[in-house]
Amino acid sequence: MSVIHADKNNFQEIVMNSEKPVLVDFWATWCGPCRMIAPVLEELSEENPDVKIVKVDVDENPELASQFQVMSIPALFVIKNGEVVAQSLGVKPKAQLQALLDKS
Repeated sequence: MSVIHADKNNFQEIVMNSEKPVLVDFWATWCGPCRMIAPVLEELSEENPDVKIVKVDVDENPELASQFQVMSIPALFVIKNGEVVAQSLGVKPKAQLQALLDKS
């Protein structure tokens, strides 16, 4: 499964109502660390078909960033059954991101 892009119009359906755990990446096009982590998230999406990987552009969706109190990016949230069950800030090695998913 490839990475899904969400916005304020489809976030509820794609993320909050998902039957699968969801890793949400709050990012921006100008963010260097966000670009660094993107290929790792693509790999994780292919290796974890039981988890959705969703990207939310903070510049295009400031209300979602505010809702999750995102102050710096990349900000990653694991959401299961509509609840945040884990979160991580900044660039992390693939193994740490996989461990974050494994907790869900």
